[in-house]
Parts: sequence; C-alpha cells; structure tokens
Amino acid sequence: MVIAFIPVRGGSKSIPLKNIKPFCGKPLVCWNIEALENCPEVDGIIVATDSDRIEETVTSRPYKKTKVYRRSAENACDTASTESVMLEYIRYARLPADDIFMLVQATSPLTETVHFTEALTMYGKGGYDSILTCVRNRRFFWNEDGTSMNYDYRNRPRRQDFSGVLMENGAFYINKVRNILESGNRLSGHIGVYEMPEYTATEIDEPDDWIVLENLMRRHVLFKCKETEKRIKLFLCDVDGTLTDGGMYYSENGDEMKRFNTRDGMGFRLLREAGIKTGIITSEDTRIVENRAKKLKVDFLYQGVRAGGKLAAAKEICGRLGITLDEVAYIGDDINCVELLEAVGLKGCPADACEEVKSIVGIHVMTKKGGEGCVREFVQKII
Repeated sequence: MVIAFIPVRGGSKSIPLKNIKPFCGKPLVCWNIEALENCPEVDGIIVATDSDRIEETVTSRPYKKTKVYRRSAENACDTASTESVMLEYIRYARLPADDIFMLVQATSPLTETVHFTEALTMYGKGGYDSILTCVRNRRFFWNEDGTSMNYDYRNRPRRQDFSGVLMENGAFYINKVRNILESGNRLSGHIGVYEMPEYTATEIDEPDDWIVLENLMRRHVLFKCKETEKRIKLFLCDVDGTLTDGGMYYSENGDEMKRFNTRDGMGFRLLREAGIKTGIITSEDTRIVENRAKKLKVDFLYQGVRAGGKLAAAKEICGRLGITLDEVAYIGDDINCVELLEAVGLKGCPADACEEVKSIVGIHVMTKKGGEGCVREFVQKII
C-alpha cells in the first residue's frame, strides 16, 4: 500500500488558515489532494488536521481516496515536529511495516501528479531506502569566511554551463513505515533524490510567497490545462439550486419569487463579451425565469424540460450552432443534471450540489453555493 500523508494545521500565524485559503481559485490543500487522487500509484490519502474548517473543506469535496485524521492537540502546536504527527498516525492506524509512506507538504501546491508518479516509480525499483525532492539551484554560494562554496570565482562559469547544487524543496518525501518507526525520521538509510523543475523551489510560508507561487502556478501548471481543453463555445446553466439558492419564496398573495445573484449576471456578460453563446435549461416553467433570461441576454432558453430531456435540449442547441458537446460547459446541481453533466466537455456544480453530482468524474466543484455566485466562479474557469 502507498499512503500519502498531508499534515495541515489550522493555526498558521503568518497566513491565517492558509491551508484552505483560495490559491488560484481553489483551497491550497486541495491542489495536492487532487494531484494525489489522480495518481494511480497512491492507494490512500490522509489529511491530518486539528481544524474543523479544514476538515469541512476536505470532506465537502467528492474525493475517493482521501480521509481526514484528527491529529492530537499536542502534535498540532507551533513547536510540534512533522515527524511527531507522522509517528502518531502510523501508530494509530497500525500501518504494516512494508507500506510506503509519502509525506506531502500542502505548502508546495505546484507538485503535479506526474511528479508523484515518477518518484514512486523510482522508489519502486528498490535502489533507495527513502527519497526526497530537490530542485537544481544554479546560484553561486559563499562561506562566511569569504571562500566560495560551489564554484571557482577565478574561473566563473556561464550559468547555462553550471551544474549547480541540489536544494531540498520540501514538496514530498518517500519512505517505508518500518524505516520511519526505527529512525523517527522522514528520511533514512540510502537516500535518493527526485529532481523537480526549478519553478517548484518555493514553499508558501509568508504572504509574498503566495503572490510568487500563484504567478508560477498560472505560468507553469494551469496553462497546460488550457492547452488540453477544447475551446468552449456554449455555456449552459441550470436555474433552481444553481442560479438560485433553491428556495421557493411566496408573497402573501401567493406569488412565487426567486432570488438571483448579481455576480452571476456579470458572469453571463463576460461570456457574451468573450464570444461564447449562453443558454438556460430548466425543468421549471415560469415568467420569473423568462424575465431573468431576458435580463441576462441569454441566447437559448429551454423551460419545462423534464427528466432526461436536458441532454436532448443541449444536443438540439449544439446542432443549431454546429458544435459538439465537447465544446459545451454546463453547471447544475441535482440528479436531473447528471446525464448532461457527464456528456459535456467542461462540467461544474455548486458547493452544495447533491452527492451524485459531486461524484461525477472530472467535475469542478465550486467553493460557492447555489445562488451565492457559483455560476460567476465557474465562468471564471472558462474565460
């Protein structure tokens, strides 16, 4: 078994609750969790925390391999070592001695699935007792006594010809449970180095690190997602529970009312300005939705669509536009949205969507609930 272990405290001083603070639109800890969820070599993911809010953030998402472990207060204080909580969990879970234990740091969000896969493959060849991650640093270092540490200053090399030195970047560490118990350390025995890209050198510790790493994430990681995704040409949306909070409001005269969010309206405007067609498909049939659709200037409105009919409606619109479902983005919240969500190229749902929707493979679960700006959040992912 390969167990990935992510220790995250709630008591960060420099950046309060940094482990769930939105990083490039997603809670920080979720970047590593999702990279590990997509790694077939990893069997289980343990998030060790002392925080109710961190636990709620993790458990509210449709993760398959991830569980939360409530670490002791003693091992969640400022002076507690990472090794102490590792050993606490290993003993609590009674992990088999031959299990592979991978310590993963949430403060290194640029770590991708490929890095975990390659390092575990390297470890699986049996050449090392433990592995750590490093980046190659091509800076020139000096000792305090005025002597050069890693180069000959009388024969200064060009940077492109300089092999540099390996610097530990703290992204993750791999070892056997047996070795950790015997040494009390994340590393032991014959140590191997898995070299990561230079842009992964920085860990998030101070506010300035956050700014730097968000820019690096956009440049080196997120752009690859944009390259692989097909261009979205049509945006479709559900109403109740998505554009609204799902509540049914009635006046004293029995008139039905719905509550919409103005930020979602801005999302439709941004789509229109980006040249993306928009549409609403709903099982309801009301003048309220018709008026809202006119206000949003949507291109297509399908009301009164019953179970199983949303996919047919989307196909009809695609036929009229001459596009495929792969070029469609759709956000919905309930079981009558599942069929369409599974068929489109980009799928999203509110934070409070039903579990059947949240468990759809590849779905983007928003941080905001229905009627609270989740559509605007999803639009941002598209444009």
